[in-house]
Amino acid sequence: MPELKYANNIVTHAPGPEISPEFAAAFAKVGSLILWLDDKVVPGAFQMNCVWYFAPTQRGPGGGHKHDVPEIIGFFGSDFKNQHDMGGELEFWMEDEKYLITKSCLIFVPAGVMHCPIALTRVDRPIFHFSVVTSGQYEALEQKGK
Repeated sequence: MPELKYANNIVTHAPGPEISPEFAAAFAKVGSLILWLDDKVVPGAFQMNCVWYFAPTQRGPGGGHKHDVPEIIGFFGSDFKNQHDMGGELEFWMEDEKYLITKSCLIFVPAGVMHCPIALTRVDRPIFHFSVVTSGQYEALEQKGK
Protein backbone atom coordinates (compact mmCIF):
# COMPACT_ATOMS: atom_id res chain seq x y z
CA MET A 1 0.00 0.00 0.00
CA PRO A 2 1.46 3.41 -0.93
CA GLU A 3 2.28 5.88 1.84
CA LEU A 4 -0.31 8.60 2.34
CA LYS A 5 0.73 11.98 0.96
CA TYR A 6 0.58 13.89 4.28
CA ALA A 7 1.46 11.09 6.70
CA ASN A 8 4.63 12.91 7.82
CA ASN A 9 2.55 15.98 8.75
CA ILE A 10 0.91 14.08 11.62
CA VAL A 11 3.34 14.23 14.52
CA THR A 12 2.79 11.83 17.41
CA HIS A 13 6.34 11.81 18.73
CA ALA A 14 9.08 14.36 18.20
CA PRO A 15 12.14 15.14 20.24
CA GLY A 16 12.34 18.66 21.58
CA PRO A 17 15.20 21.04 21.04
CA GLU A 18 18.71 20.15 22.13
CA ILE A 19 19.10 21.09 25.80
CA SER A 20 21.77 20.49 28.38
CA PRO A 21 21.47 17.47 30.68
CA GLU A 22 21.30 19.90 33.64
CA PHE A 23 18.32 21.75 32.13
CA ALA A 24 16.61 18.46 31.25
CA ALA A 25 17.01 17.18 34.83
CA ALA A 26 15.69 20.42 36.32
CA PHE A 27 12.74 20.53 33.88
CA ALA A 28 11.78 16.91 34.66
CA LYS A 29 11.05 17.99 38.24
CA VAL A 30 8.32 20.45 37.14
CA GLY A 31 7.03 19.41 33.73
CA SER A 32 6.94 17.03 30.81
CA LEU A 33 7.36 17.94 27.14
CA ILE A 34 4.60 16.27 25.13
CA LEU A 35 5.42 17.27 21.57
CA TRP A 36 7.65 19.68 19.65
CA LEU A 37 7.08 20.74 16.06
CA ASP A 38 9.25 22.93 13.85
CA ASP A 39 10.55 22.91 10.31
CA LYS A 40 13.18 20.31 11.25
CA VAL A 41 10.39 17.88 12.19
CA VAL A 42 8.04 18.78 9.31
CA PRO A 43 9.55 20.92 6.55
CA GLY A 44 7.61 24.17 6.21
CA ALA A 45 6.02 23.98 9.68
CA PHE A 46 6.20 26.81 12.17
CA GLN A 47 7.41 26.13 15.71
CA MET A 48 5.05 24.83 18.41
CA ASN A 49 5.60 22.96 21.64
CA CYS A 50 3.24 21.41 24.20
CA VAL A 51 4.04 20.76 27.86
CA TRP A 52 2.28 19.56 31.01
CA TYR A 53 3.41 21.32 34.20
CA PHE A 54 2.77 19.56 37.51
CA ALA A 55 4.88 21.63 39.95
CA PRO A 56 5.83 25.29 40.40
CA THR A 57 8.73 26.59 38.34
CA GLN A 58 11.50 29.01 39.05
CA ARG A 59 11.61 32.20 37.03
CA GLY A 60 13.11 31.48 33.66
CA PRO A 61 16.73 32.35 32.97
CA GLY A 62 17.52 35.97 32.19
CA GLY A 63 15.12 38.85 31.99
CA GLY A 64 13.36 38.05 28.75
CA HIS A 65 13.69 37.87 25.00
CA LYS A 66 11.93 38.90 21.80
CA HIS A 67 11.32 37.45 18.34
CA ASP A 68 11.01 39.00 14.90
CA VAL A 69 7.64 37.23 14.49
CA PRO A 70 4.54 37.05 16.74
CA GLU A 71 4.16 34.37 19.40
CA ILE A 72 1.09 32.88 21.06
CA ILE A 73 1.51 31.40 24.53
CA GLY A 74 -1.25 29.38 26.20
CA PHE A 75 -1.88 27.98 29.68
CA PHE A 76 -4.92 25.84 30.48
CA GLY A 77 -6.23 24.25 33.66
CA SER A 78 -7.06 20.56 33.78
CA ASP A 79 -10.38 20.69 35.68
CA PHE A 80 -12.82 19.74 32.92
CA LYS A 81 -15.74 20.99 35.09
CA ASN A 82 -14.18 24.47 35.37
CA GLN A 83 -11.91 24.87 32.36
CA HIS A 84 -11.29 28.59 32.91
CA ASP A 85 -9.71 27.98 36.33
CA MET A 86 -6.03 27.44 35.55
CA GLY A 87 -5.51 25.62 38.85
CA GLY A 88 -2.49 27.69 39.72
CA GLU A 89 -0.86 31.07 39.36
CA LEU A 90 1.35 32.33 36.56
CA GLU A 91 3.71 35.30 36.62
CA PHE A 92 4.34 36.62 33.10
CA TRP A 93 6.27 39.67 31.95
CA MET A 94 5.77 41.73 28.79
CA GLU A 95 8.22 44.61 28.48
CA ASP A 96 8.41 45.99 32.05
CA GLU A 97 4.90 44.91 33.09
CA LYS A 98 4.26 41.93 35.35
CA TYR A 99 0.97 40.04 34.94
CA LEU A 100 -0.40 37.62 37.55
CA ILE A 101 -2.74 35.14 35.85
CA THR A 102 -4.99 32.54 37.49
CA LYS A 103 -7.36 31.76 34.61
CA SER A 104 -6.75 29.68 31.49
CA CYS A 105 -5.36 32.08 28.94
CA LEU A 106 -3.95 32.79 25.52
CA ILE A 107 -1.24 35.46 25.41
CA PHE A 108 -0.47 37.20 22.11
CA VAL A 109 3.05 38.62 21.99
CA PRO A 110 3.56 40.93 19.00
CA ALA A 111 6.79 40.70 17.01
CA GLY A 112 9.58 42.68 18.66
CA VAL A 113 8.00 42.81 22.14
CA MET A 114 10.32 41.78 24.98
CA HIS A 115 8.62 39.08 27.05
CA CYS A 116 9.34 36.61 29.85
CA PRO A 117 10.40 35.37 32.24
CA ILE A 118 7.48 33.08 33.00
CA ALA A 119 7.05 31.44 36.41
CA LEU A 120 4.31 29.12 37.59
CA THR A 121 4.30 30.24 41.21
CA ARG A 122 1.51 27.87 42.21
CA VAL A 123 0.34 24.60 40.62
CA ASP A 124 -2.69 23.00 42.31
CA ARG A 125 -3.23 20.44 39.51
CA PRO A 126 -1.56 19.86 36.13
CA ILE A 127 -1.46 22.84 33.78
CA PHE A 128 -1.24 22.41 30.01
CA HIS A 129 1.04 24.88 28.23
CA PHE A 130 1.88 25.54 24.61
CA SER A 131 3.64 28.18 22.59
CA VAL A 132 3.56 28.91 18.88
CA VAL A 133 6.19 31.00 17.11
CA THR A 134 5.21 31.73 13.53
CA SER A 135 8.65 30.98 12.11
CA GLY A 136 10.16 27.59 11.44
CA GLN A 137 12.45 27.70 14.48
CA TYR A 138 12.23 29.09 18.00
CA GLU A 139 14.77 31.90 17.88
CA ALA A 140 15.25 34.75 20.33
CA LEU A 141 16.51 37.90 18.59
CA GLU A 142 17.64 39.62 21.73
CA GLN A 143 17.83 38.69 25.38
CA LYS A 144 18.11 40.97 28.35
CA GLY A 145 19.13 40.38 31.93
CA LYS A 146 21.25 37.31 31.23
